[in-house]
Amino acid sequence: MSSHVYKYVELVGSSTTGTDDAIRNAIETASRTLRHIEWFEVMETRGHVVDGKVAHYQVTVKLGFRLEE
Repeated sequence: MSSHVYKYVELVGSSTTGTDDAIRNAIETASRTLRHIEWFEVMETRGHVVDGKVAHYQVTVKLGFRLEE
């Protein structure tokens, strides 16, 4: 088995419907330009409130991707 080298980036995804969608938005958007994404880690969850209601969910994630050899 060969060894791999990984790099990670930190992103903030957002959604009006929930934290799961915010995570998916971050990953799907990043996958358009990053190859070999293999893991994610949720670092922080927060939201934006308007008129006493949640307007946006925001999730900070680390995405790990394998560097090409």
